[in-house]
Amino acid sequence: MYFDNMGRNKYDIKRGHFKNIEGDKLKKITEKYFGEVEEKDGKLATKYGAIDHLEIWMEGKTGLWIDIEMNEDVEDDIAKDTISKWNKFLLEITGFNAKKRRDRAKKKAKSK
Repeated sequence: MYFDNMGRNKYDIKRGHFKNIEGDKLKKITEKYFGEVEEKDGKLATKYGAIDHLEIWMEGKTGLWIDIEMNEDVEDDIAKDTISKWNKFLLEITGFNAKKRRDRAKKKAKSK
């Protein structure tokens, strides 16, 4: 299985990184990776490759919420392309690479 930890997740934004995604910048970054994006009620929505539904919204300047539904019944090349773009997208919008995001999530889970 290629996809785990999907669903609704809150992602931290690296300190000082908010300036890179504020205003219309988050929408432009989302379009860069996933194509056409709809904006409704302060949320961005799109789909791409193995992503059946992707919805993104900001929570202040320190976090953002992402609700994602993945299609596990896609060809391997589509799954790999989607995962690659997904990781690049998360790096660009959060300022954290996959390892750093994982470490931060583990630390939060332990503190609960």
